[in-house]
Amino acid sequence: MTRRELREHCFKMLFCADFYNTEEAKMQLEQYFQAPEEDETTPEGNTKILHQVELNDSYREYIQNRVEDIMAHLEILDEKINEVAEGWKTKRMGKVELTILRLAVYELQFDDEIPERVAINEAVELAKKFGGSEAPGFVNGILAKLVG
Repeated sequence: MTRRELREHCFKMLFCADFYNTEEAKMQLEQYFQAPEEDETTPEGNTKILHQVELNDSYREYIQNRVEDIMAHLEILDEKINEVAEGWKTKRMGKVELTILRLAVYELQFDDEIPERVAINEAVELAKKFGGSEAPGFVNGILAKLVG
């Protein structure tokens, strides 16, 4: 499994957890790995996998630990985002963009193995995949201010 795929699973879990209180979020995170595979048929008639969680135990453990650590740092992450997001405090941001920013800021602040450029690029790619048309520029702008 690639780092991009692992990051995408972390994003999905964080996104889901943001809709629940702390206790219910923990239950939702546990159920994440039991979700059925989702796919769609492209206009060309090909099947495209949208969501697949058949992961070995080490990947599951990595994702769970990472998501729990990110959730434990939400207050700090949101403070960092709010410091640079002029006119866009975290309470006003869309859930997709906020979740992507939290993940990226966590990588920038707490993960020494991921270079800044990679964290920013991956966040922009997530925004392209899951956000609206303005999301990639918004995410890139916030993160550029944070590292600049």
